[in-house]
Amino acid sequence: MKKLLFLLFFILFLTCFLLSTPYNTFSDELDDINKQINDLTNALSQSVKATQPLEDQANAIKQRIAIIEQDLIVKERSIESGYANLAKQQQILNATVRDFYIKSYYNSPLLILLSAGSASEFTQILGYQKANADRDKAIITNIAITIQDLQNRKKSLEAEKISIATAKAKLDEIITGAKAYQATLSSQISQLSARQQQILAQRLGALNIPLFAYNTQGGCSSDIGKDPGFGGGFGFFTYGVPNRVGLNQYGAWGRAKARQGYEQILRAYYNFDSIETRDAQIHVTGNGIDWTGSLDDYVKRIYEVPDSWTDNDLAALKAQAIAARSYALAYTNNGSGSICPTEQCQVFKTDPKGGNWEQAVNATSNQVMLQGGNPIKAWFSSTHGGYMFNSGEIGWSSTSWTKNAQDTSSSVGSFSDLKSNAYDKDSPWFYCDWGSRTSYNKTAWLKSDEVADIVNVILLMQKDSGVRDHLYQTDKSNPAGTDTWDSGRVKQELQSRGVTPYNNVSNISVSADFGSGRTTNVNVSGDGGSVGISASDFKNYFNLRAPANIQIVGPLYNVERN
Repeated sequence: MKKLLFLLFFILFLTCFLLSTPYNTFSDELDDINKQINDLTNALSQSVKATQPLEDQANAIKQRIAIIEQDLIVKERSIESGYANLAKQQQILNATVRDFYIKSYYNSPLLILLSAGSASEFTQILGYQKANADRDKAIITNIAITIQDLQNRKKSLEAEKISIATAKAKLDEIITGAKAYQATLSSQISQLSARQQQILAQRLGALNIPLFAYNTQGGCSSDIGKDPGFGGGFGFFTYGVPNRVGLNQYGAWGRAKARQGYEQILRAYYNFDSIETRDAQIHVTGNGIDWTGSLDDYVKRIYEVPDSWTDNDLAALKAQAIAARSYALAYTNNGSGSICPTEQCQVFKTDPKGGNWEQAVNATSNQVMLQGGNPIKAWFSSTHGGYMFNSGEIGWSSTSWTKNAQDTSSSVGSFSDLKSNAYDKDSPWFYCDWGSRTSYNKTAWLKSDEVADIVNVILLMQKDSGVRDHLYQTDKSNPAGTDTWDSGRVKQELQSRGVTPYNNVSNISVSADFGSGRTTNVNVSGDGGSVGISASDFKNYFNLRAPANIQIVGPLYNVERN
């Protein structure tokens, strides 16, 4: 029992030593770490907002544990070295013990007395033998102590390793739980119903976003500088149009103005093996059109980019002509099928466009981009907002010829860099707030309390996703066939669930990943406190709740104040 109590005390002492630093007492340091772990556990159960501080605090403890682990490595090497030296000492020990017992027998006082010639010689021999015996005893004792010390140090090291593993496992359990909790909350709000997804698609379609650069009508116009009749409002501005796959038409024009040739432009937007000549009969049908002609005759009737883009030997127009041919061949399977005449395919008119466009078509006659011997389906759109995506990243099938990259003249680390360096910065749709309403000077500016209502809707969804059918636009009929809760009702529902609602929002800022071109987080401050919301959740529920047809249309967006 005493041995057990001693062992328990010894393990407790080692645990205190393990978790201490030279600047604190062992017990105080252990209490401090235990308190931090308890604090982390409590924070986990209180709020999703605690996740990042939770990780930061746990990482700080892990750093201290890492230092201790390095010390354990040093200790372990020292013990290994001790055992290596002990092998040599063991030989000495064995020989010394053997000699000691031999000498003990042959050097007995009686034998020495009988063999000594005189009393003086007897005394000298006896003293010499005693010194040898004392020396042998010392060697034996020291080696025995070394063995015992190594054994004790090894036991201590094993105990320290167990303690370290336990502390790390507990911290990992806390962080894993925190992330799981975060993921649970995120999935609760991110999972849109089929009805919500349909509504978002309908609202986006109602904006009539120009897919291609030839159409200078519609779209957006920046509200910066426009007075809505109130101050302190918020505008939500998107970079580019939703489709960022393939050739960025305004980006191609920017590259042409930067003296890039048409093949260099195409290779910036697509992966392909070569540009070669191909031909086929292209059949166009739909919208009252039934037309068949050669590949070049078809492309001469494509209306996708302004004829005025004449910089650098018509490089942008030539790039577009080759992309249009490649798309048509891939879409029709080298002419075996038909293609539509609208923006859903390529905008086609029965009359040739002529002008600079026809010159570009003639200069690149029958040229198409091939990969693996086949024409690539060369998607394109008007404005990418400084980035391009692989087709798989926007919900289409992933393809080997589409890219994920920045479409800028130099690196981007801020919104300011993007506005300066994006090749498509001259597009009228590069940086826009989309939508408007008849009031407030036909702008998309939102008042502080209107933004507060949208934030409250998101907070309520986080607490109870079962109320989603009550949280649509208040200025439209409810698509779920039930009642839509106004801002006052949303506040009441939040309060009943223990959440302080916002009456006004004083500031909104965003975090963005400028490498990939996505807003990552929206940070809101106001009379309800401060909260961070994932950018995708904020965008989705903004689009479901914001009045009129005001929307955020792309993955990269920013917030402006009027």
